[in-house]
Amino acid sequence: MLLAELVATSAAVAATRSRKAKVVALADTLGRVEPAELEIVVSYLGGALRQRRTGLGWRGVADLPPPADEPSLTVLEVHEAFEAMSSIAGAGSQKARRDAVEALFGRATADEQAWLRAIVTGNVRQGALDAVTQEAVAQVADVPLAAVRRAAMLAGSTVAAAGAAFEGEEALAEIGLEVGRPIMPMLASSAPDVAAAMAGLSADGTEVAIDAKLDGIRIQVHRDGDEVLVVTRSLDDITGRLPEVVEVARSLPASRFVLDGEALALTDDGRPMAFQDTASRTAQDTGVAVTPHFFDLLHVDGRDLLDSPGHERLAALDALVPEQHRVRRVVTSSVEDADAFARETVAAGHEGVVLKDLSAPYAAGRRGSAWVKVKPVHTLDLVVLGVEWGSGRREGWLSNIHLAARDATSETGFVMLGKTFKGMTDEMLAWQTERFTELAVSPDAIRDHYAVELRPEQVVEIAFDGLQRSTRYPGGVALRFARVVRYRDDKTAEEADTIEAVRSHLTG
Repeated sequence: MLLAELVATSAAVAATRSRKAKVVALADTLGRVEPAELEIVVSYLGGALRQRRTGLGWRGVADLPPPADEPSLTVLEVHEAFEAMSSIAGAGSQKARRDAVEALFGRATADEQAWLRAIVTGNVRQGALDAVTQEAVAQVADVPLAAVRRAAMLAGSTVAAAGAAFEGEEALAEIGLEVGRPIMPMLASSAPDVAAAMAGLSADGTEVAIDAKLDGIRIQVHRDGDEVLVVTRSLDDITGRLPEVVEVARSLPASRFVLDGEALALTDDGRPMAFQDTASRTAQDTGVAVTPHFFDLLHVDGRDLLDSPGHERLAALDALVPEQHRVRRVVTSSVEDADAFARETVAAGHEGVVLKDLSAPYAAGRRGSAWVKVKPVHTLDLVVLGVEWGSGRREGWLSNIHLAARDATSETGFVMLGKTFKGMTDEMLAWQTERFTELAVSPDAIRDHYAVELRPEQVVEIAFDGLQRSTRYPGGVALRFARVVRYRDDKTAEEADTIEAVRSHLTG
């Protein structure tokens, strides 16, 4: 396949907000790839190189040779060129890498050069989310979408699932939990209060597990003998940054396991530090220690627990992990007891609670009804669809953001809820002006319009005081006193809250 075909597909996907149109464009391209190209094409359509490191960055692709007049590069040639660059090392490596860039980019057309520069720097912004790519893979390979999704979650990669999908449903089924290979984490839906969450999970009086919800960094810890791997919720390897977590993992009385939990920075009196303190500690050594707190166990010494009910996983967790490294939990069918535990947890400085169905398996990568989070300060993870230029003190900055929730019934996949400019610091305004300039649907005309339409990719955490019915916005509801808490670069648009989750906060 010529690279030009893939670049054209990327442009077509970026040009539409219709999920159906994205799937059609991706499926058309995937239907024309050769087997040797499949995983490369899937990775490229997702905006990522196959190589973890190439030694290139903005500077490495800033000064390029004149573009070619006609397309000639194939996808395999591009992959092989980057593969060769990734192995360049030693004396003279800088010149050798520069020569390799000249050779590759000199054969690329102007459009191909722009796309290659974007993929090298991680700036391919086409909205081809994993979920959309998985739909296209299932369609072309003629296998159930559910099988593709499960394989992708367990492999931690849509690329790996795509390769198996074209071998058939049996090959997909063979992808299971493997110690040392991260999987997508299970996610929680939300409820406005403990009573509402209990009503959904314990309607017949069955007991529910209620965990403290810690405002830390989600971690997944794999141990295989002396080898320990620590990854974030986005499956980034942070093992080397958290030696204290590695030490705890090696101290546990099992040689092979997979744990799910949070890493949290604590004050001397045991209260949680601000989220920023924990987050900065995982980026660099700030001198602030973090402590792991685990709430689930997915594998232990040859026993897979992924599909086991919650009560079995928790019993195994309690047997493996000492109390000081477990998230605080109560098990009850009493709304009063659950509410008291939630209040106690919040008073201790934590975010809230997560209520869990004790009969449910671990649904990797899914946000289902088996886990329900409750926070006293209501927050939602929403997608930014547009932004407006500021005025007065904010003149020159992109300020007022347009907020949307996911909506499967909408052609675009999103539904508008309202706008806000509250909670933004000067630093945040500067950052979002740069970020939203990159996401503008029409970047060349961004200064010509007061309101700028954006590709739906940036997730923002919004706090609000309540919800009210509204005929002004398509979702039928509007947020009261919405304000920005933080931008969530650890989440993709497909992980944002749904309109159903938003409407669950309506009272009366």
